[in-house]
Amino acid sequence: MTLPKKGARRIVVDGTAYRWRVRRRPTYMQGIALTRLNFAVEHAAHPGTTLVVDTGHAHPRNWMDIPPVSVRPADVAASIRLGLARGWQPSSPGSPFMLARSSSATSP
Repeated sequence: MTLPKKGARRIVVDGTAYRWRVRRRPTYMQGIALTRLNFAVEHAAHPGTTLVVDTGHAHPRNWMDIPPVSVRPADVAASIRLGLARGWQPSSPGSPFMLARSSSATSP
């Protein structure tokens, strides 16, 4: 599975280019704040396994007025490094690699 090019941002981490994207519109579950904001990352040149990062924070467009936290490029770079350290292989085909960034990511 590859990310749509529209809305994807480029980031270079340790000399390797990646693309990352946050879903613009929340899913219903993100809208009512039962699930958290996720973003996806893939290798820019040879997309394979997608890294899906659960931020543990509310989606910016949630309907419950829960204050959101922005996803910054520094957060994306740290998530990429953590994913690689935990075994994510961005150029190999496979199922999405799930990564929870905070302890609150497992419970709403």
